[in-house]
Parts: sequence; C-alpha cells; structure tokens
Amino acid sequence: MDELAEGIRRVTLPLPARPGHVHAYLLPGEDGWTVVDTGLGLPDARERWAAELDGLPGRVQRIVVTHFHPDHLGATLDVVELTGAPVSQGRLDYEQCDLVWGHDDWADVLVDWFRSHGVPDDVMVELIEQGALYRPFIRYQRNPELLEPGDHVDGWRTVAAPGHADGQLMLLRQGVLVAADHLLGRISPTVGLWPRSRPDPLGDYLGALEETIALDARLALPGHGDPIEDPAGRARELIEHHRERLAATAAALGEEPRSGYEVSYPLFGDDLKPSARRFAVAETLSHLERLVLEGGATRHEGVGSVTYTSA
Repeated sequence: MDELAEGIRRVTLPLPARPGHVHAYLLPGEDGWTVVDTGLGLPDARERWAAELDGLPGRVQRIVVTHFHPDHLGATLDVVELTGAPVSQGRLDYEQCDLVWGHDDWADVLVDWFRSHGVPDDVMVELIEQGALYRPFIRYQRNPELLEPGDHVDGWRTVAAPGHADGQLMLLRQGVLVAADHLLGRISPTVGLWPRSRPDPLGDYLGALEETIALDARLALPGHGDPIEDPAGRARELIEHHRERLAATAAALGEEPRSGYEVSYPLFGDDLKPSARRFAVAETLSHLERLVLEGGATRHEGVGSVTYTSA
C-alpha cells in the first residue's frame, strides 16, 4: 500500500494480462474509509485485501465501484465480506453490469454482434472464449446503493466519465480526481462500441475529456499507472490522439464496403491475440460510428451485417 496526497492510500493488485496491475484507492473521511474499486476476484483476492486492510486505522465505511469491468469490480464481495461495508455504484453502470455478468445469454449476444460486424466464425469462437475467461473471477454486489453524477460520497463529488464504460464515474474533491480508467498516463483507455451500449461512445468520451479540462483538477489518480499531475493536459493529449485515429479510420475506408473487423487490421495491425482483437474491433467500431455522425463515413446495414464506406 502506498500513501499519496491528502492521506489517500493506493492498493496495487495483480492482473493476469496487460497492463499487469490495477489500482484501488482508500479515501480517508470523517467516519472512516471509502474503498474505490476492488480489483479482479482472483483466488487469493480476499487474502490480499485482508493483508492490505490489516492495521488500517479506522473502519471501511463504504465501497464505491467506478465501473463494471472485471479488473475494477471482480473482488467486490471479497471486500464486502471482510469489511461489512455497503457498495455504491452508478445506476447506469449497474444496469450494464447486471446485463453482462448477471445473465448467461451474454455470450450469444456477443456472437450475433461480432458476426454482424464481419468476424469469421472460427475467429469469433476464440474471441468469445477469451472474454469468458474472466467470468469466474467476478463477484459483484447485487442491488448496490445507486449513484448518479453529481451525488456526493463522504465529501467527494461523483463526475460522469462515459467512453471507456458508459456509466463510469469519477470522484472529485479539492482538486484531486480519482479518475478510474478515464485518464491513463501512458496508454489510451479503450473506447469501444459494444452491444446495447450507448450509440456513440467515442463522442461521449471526447465530450467527457472536454469536461475534464474544465474541472481544472491538479491531480488525477488513475486505475493503472502513475498519478497524473496535469489532468487537463493529459485530456488534451487524448483528444488529439483520437482525432488522429479518426483520420486513420477515414483513410482505411473507400468505395468498397468494409466491416469493422476488416477495418481493425489497418488500424491495429495483423499480429494480435484474440483478446486484443476483440477490443480492436470494438474500438474500430466506435471510431467508425463517430465518423458516420461527423459525415466522414456511411454505414450500410444488411440482413445481419453492418459495413462502412467512405463518405
């Protein structure tokens, strides 16, 4: 555990794949501690958390989940069982969490989705299997206390951060931003289009980055990597990065219709493992849909298929 500014403590937990770690944060308050995110529910998650919490001065009073991705909420019930603390999660995020992790038919939804976007059946089997690997390590809290953007949690204001996840929330207090996966220092957060998500995640993300600049925070604590000492500057860099990616996406289109799967190759290269190709297709689709809305591409919908051409 590392102690950061304002008495905040950072817990770094392992992940079996890149980036190899995820950060959870313990925020001090008048009545105890708020745990923000819990890591992946690996077999030793409870033991790791017990060791991190041992000797913590005061009680854990609440747990806040920033978004429903496995590396951020998978060990939620482990921390609940250790502390007895209630869980808070964004309303929209919990709806999507329960949709994806609470029902057995999500794999079928993904099969239809990837097939409609051009993924061949033999490749799709690998993509679905890779996604299913995390399911045994997800123990989330059913029916948590629901949060909306603008709510306050022990003096911290919740801030909407759509893009990486539609319902992702950050926490802001006195210029310190607990940024989850909205801002990362060395890599760009994945912004993908998925079934039953908001229709323009990249547009949402670009708008949220503009709002981040307006927050004028002095420090951002990300879900991965080092603290960010110029959050507004990093937000500007990410906006420019995606503008460049939009230009590259437009350049990959022509008069011949291409699927999101096909366009992912010139954008992300040929040499990707199935887990990476899964996210590459989703991110390609988010850029294609933003181009459609900006007038730079045309979407063509057939029976069970979606393709794009240059506009």
